[in-house]
Parts: sequence; C-alpha cells; structure tokens
Amino acid sequence: MRLTAKPLALLILAVIFGGVMVTSAFNWWATESTKVPAKFSEGEAAGQYDPADIRGSYTFGDVEKNFGVPAAQLAAAFALPAGTDPASFKVNQLESIYEDLEVEIGTASVRLFTAFYTGLPYDLTAEEESYLPLQAVEILTALGTLTPERLAYLAAHTIDLDAAPPAETALPAAEATPAPQVSGTPQADHTPEAEDGTVRGKTTFQELLDWGVPQERIEAVLGGPMPAPGVVIKDYVTAQGQEYATVRDALQAEVDAVLKK
Repeated sequence: MRLTAKPLALLILAVIFGGVMVTSAFNWWATESTKVPAKFSEGEAAGQYDPADIRGSYTFGDVEKNFGVPAAQLAAAFALPAGTDPASFKVNQLESIYEDLEVEIGTASVRLFTAFYTGLPYDLTAEEESYLPLQAVEILTALGTLTPERLAYLAAHTIDLDAAPPAETALPAAEATPAPQVSGTPQADHTPEAEDGTVRGKTTFQELLDWGVPQERIEAVLGGPMPAPGVVIKDYVTAQGQEYATVRDALQAEVDAVLKK
C-alpha cells in the first residue's frame, strides 16, 4: 500500500509526539540538563548529596536547591560584585573574578564552604588545598557547628580579599596593593624561585615546556593538540569548557614528576 503525502505527514507527527508522550510518562524526557550531584553511599550521610561532587557549571541556585545553602549566603561568603544575581551565578565564574590572587578561589572553595555549612563529610586530606575568603570563614564560624579539625583547617586556609584591589579596578603596577596575606603562609616566602614550577592562573604552556614537561604529556592531559606555547593555560581550558582545577592538578602532577627527577 502506498501512502500519499498527507497520510504520511500525519503518521510522522503521530510517531514524534507519541514518542514524546511516552518518554514524558516514564520521566525519560528532559529539555535541559539536570544539576544533581552524586549521593553518599555509606556512613551517616548515606543518601545525602555529596558536596565534593559540586561542578563548576552549577549555579549558586543549584547549590541552594541541592544542599539548602541560601544563594544569597553564598554570594555574601564569596563577595560577589553588587548587582549580581546569586541564583544564576555559576560556581566556576569565581575563578575569573579572583584569578589574580596567589591562591585559587573557585569550585573547590564552594565545595568546602558547602560541606562546612551543612556539616556533611568532606576529605581535607586531598592533594588540592581549598581556600576561603575571610567573609566565608566568618559566616561558618558564626554557625558554631565546626569541629576543632575544621576550625584548624580554616585557620590555615583563609584569605583576606580586602587586602587586594578588585579585579575590575586593579591598580597599575606602580600603585599596586601588596599581595593579600594567606593565613599560615608568610608573604616573604613567595619569591619567584618558590613559585617556579607551580601551575597558576597566569601560567602559559611555554612555562610547562620550560620546566621540562614533554609536549605529548601536556596533550595527553588536554585530550588533544596543545595550542600555541604563549597561550595561558587557564584561558585555554576555560574556553574549551573543561574544569580548570582538574586540568591544573593533572598538569601540576606532570611538572612535579619532571622536577623530582
């Protein structure tokens, strides 16, 4: 039997909309990606969302929805610029706001703050150290729920943002404010020699090559060809839509492996 154009068109529409109705009925149909972190599978927190699974693409609104930490509280903790909508602010945007700091304030910082705010488990022995602004630490300590271990961690991982000029109004080099002090890390220790071999926000691919990391190892981490050597790693990774902290840590491991030889 041959179908004419009109019956054929009706059949195609029936198949399309019928498929949508079936997938919707079984909750298979989604018009946008869901932002739901993994849950703890064991321990006292079993069944609750794991703060360590917060992604850079999450918004403060997603964090509030999943963990109950108010987006406005997160905005205050991380000193978002006036006029910013906390609910729609993406976690990984913190890295751009505070890219000139000597330590990173980003996705890992939000994970740490959320865990401490909610009292959920969080691994403080991980290789990646997480820092929080002084404002965030003051909010957490005011809760009165932190353990001595967590208080001690914050004492060594707090940065005073007021000691640095805002990123959008940074002063010329001749008038620059001294680098912000990080608790437990004297400013005098940060010499160019001490920073050599550390992947930071302004590190380029050329510096990795200068430190002895083979190009093929860099490309293995990137999952593709390395761009021009003069490109800033953070800018490239962010433009590719990848998690900068993850790539940075992988590249740092490559640098450490070379320098330890």
